[in-house]
Amino acid sequence: MFNFTASYTDLYQLTMAQAYFFHGQKDNIAVFDYFFRKLPFDGGYAVFAGLEDVLEILQDFRFDKRDLEFLREKGFQPEFLKFLEHFRFTGTIYSSQEGDVVFPVRPILQVEAKIIEAQIVETMILNILNFQTLIATKASRMRLAAGQNTLIDFGLRRAQGPGGYYASRACMIGGFNATSNVAAGRDYNIPVSGTMAHSYIESFDDELEAFSHFAEGQPDGCVLLVDTYDTLNSGLPNAILTAKMMEKKGHRLLGIRLDSGDLAYLSKKCREMLDQSGLDYVRIAASNQLDEHIIKSLLEQQAPIDVFGVGTSLVTGAPDAALDGVYKLAFSGGKPRIKISENVKKITLPHRKQVFRVLDNDGRFAGADVIALDTETDMDIMYHPLYPDKSLAIGCKIKEPLLHKIMEGGKKSVPQSSLADIARYSAERLRLLPDEFKRFNYPHVYKVGLSEKLRNERDRLMAEYKD
Repeated sequence: MFNFTASYTDLYQLTMAQAYFFHGQKDNIAVFDYFFRKLPFDGGYAVFAGLEDVLEILQDFRFDKRDLEFLREKGFQPEFLKFLEHFRFTGTIYSSQEGDVVFPVRPILQVEAKIIEAQIVETMILNILNFQTLIATKASRMRLAAGQNTLIDFGLRRAQGPGGYYASRACMIGGFNATSNVAAGRDYNIPVSGTMAHSYIESFDDELEAFSHFAEGQPDGCVLLVDTYDTLNSGLPNAILTAKMMEKKGHRLLGIRLDSGDLAYLSKKCREMLDQSGLDYVRIAASNQLDEHIIKSLLEQQAPIDVFGVGTSLVTGAPDAALDGVYKLAFSGGKPRIKISENVKKITLPHRKQVFRVLDNDGRFAGADVIALDTETDMDIMYHPLYPDKSLAIGCKIKEPLLHKIMEGGKKSVPQSSLADIARYSAERLRLLPDEFKRFNYPHVYKVGLSEKLRNERDRLMAEYKD
């Protein structure tokens, strides 16, 4: 993990913090909600990711000497800087479990802390959660398309700078099997995987010689790139010769990789030639600008591809590139708070809250999450957040609370979850989501509504501030 200090924030967080400080509000307790307004990729769900990283960062989030000197140069007041010397996050966090499927409008994470602390950590929280949730969701869609086939993250070289490091973590939550990213593999205990570049083959005068030398150095994990010159007339025949030489030495060629051309056609011809040569155990990997739609198309064409190496579209979250997650004040100074807008989608929800997932009798998701006051434990009906005449009866259905205390006093209050455990949990939660929400084209809209008490409180505050 990279070294985050408290200067990993926006300037206005600090100018507001200084104003709070001199106005005697530094100990004012505030509650902020993290949520997003629109699902990425025109999909039917998102996968929540980045939480464990946020918690780790928060436990040691402070201003170092370099930060304070920089802020001094920018004109911040000495008394406020003295306060920042001892800054620590001491708040409480309630959150959905990392890896869960999440939906617009409803709080995913809730921060309760002194208002200066809550403001300063906002930018980091949004930066980490928005990005990793976007990438985990993209990866999840690729997993749905790929079925049981292997998915490997090849995206570091195409990522937006160091974002590739966190993309490798997020894609594992979404269902990937490995990454080419060595640093992420080391730090997050992710399986690492890779093949070779065309440049390696080009550096030799003879393709077969290049393959032979590579196989000698990598006898138990050798994957040969076969499209440098001519896939079917040069690359694959030389890979077959190399595989036969490896067999004589007691080893097996693991696979071949296709990185250009008509992947469906070439993979079928390669499979045919490999099988005819007694190499039915050699796997076929494919790369080259893959995404969930191309993977789905290849498999619908019955392309015998076993491994998909995905790069650009995965780590950049193409075509969306960003999740519109926001962090909004819901309570401070002992009172509920609300933002009112002419755009009804931007009117916020006041109070401390809980979110309940409505379940069918078999435990599967019923297609509805209810946002309620944190004091509520049950409700019979939920109301559309934008259209007051729309409601849904939920009666005696099972309602699973989703926000749980995971940090208290600035320290984690739950055990560390391994990345593998988070990925397994995410796969299980996705299994409980009906297929109509997971399809790529025109998925069902998952309903998110308000309890009657929360709706009434929102409407009361709206009327109060409009008077």
